[in-house]
Amino acid sequence: MKRKLDLVVLSDIHLGTYGCHAKELLHYLNSVKPKKLILNGDIFDIWQFRKRYFPKSHLLVIKKIFSLAAKGTKVYYITGNHDEKLRRFSDTKMGNIYILDKLVLNLDGKKAWFFHGDVFDASIQHTKWIAKMGGWGYDLLILFNRFINIILVKLGREKYSLSKKIKNSVKGAVKFISDFEATATELAIENEFDYVVCGHIHQPEIRKVTTIKGETTYLNSGDWIENLTALEYHHEQWRLHYYQADKTPMIKEEFDNEELIVLPKMLSAFQKI
Repeated sequence: MKRKLDLVVLSDIHLGTYGCHAKELLHYLNSVKPKKLILNGDIFDIWQFRKRYFPKSHLLVIKKIFSLAAKGTKVYYITGNHDEKLRRFSDTKMGNIYILDKLVLNLDGKKAWFFHGDVFDASIQHTKWIAKMGGWGYDLLILFNRFINIILVKLGREKYSLSKKIKNSVKGAVKFISDFEATATELAIENEFDYVVCGHIHQPEIRKVTTIKGETTYLNSGDWIENLTALEYHHEQWRLHYYQADKTPMIKEEFDNEELIVLPKMLSAFQKI
């Protein structure tokens, strides 16, 4: 039985990279029926796009998103830094799919502000080549981490996250995350938003922030590289959903002939943007 939800927020999926958990995401998408789906940036990783690596599970995620839109779900694609080339198509509408740089929604009388968050990252704005190199390094680290975890599981030990350990031990990374959250909440309070919803830093979070100027709720949808998280809104309540592998069979989806032609053409177009 699919869970009916008012709103689902996903970000930092990074389709087209080795670190992406596309099969798990497809399983999650097959388990929900949202009225609105917000894709809050870095859905495709155009920075690291390789035509030779885009497995069927990644294509099926795209198909599922189109399928949701065709069945009535409003899909808002908010561009991020790894898919920034799509920003030239901002304010484009294709059926139930909208491409935007940011979004404001009224949720049961409260104002919600959605944006990816890379605008706060000086390393991206001024030294983009460094950020892109970092993206490649992160992808390799995730692959190495998966290899280690396979060994740990066989030894009967718990999985270990190298990237989380590095982030938590490097003062600069901890400060960046803290500064990011502080900046987002400060701007949201100044502009009288009840909710500010971001991605970008791969740190899932729901937290109410109160200052002398007011209050807001900061939310971050995390990612589908390490945390495998989504934000869900229903009956005026927010929750963080952490994907857990279970024995529920994944709904099998197949391509029809038209999709087999259209999707590869779309992927080839990324290289020309």
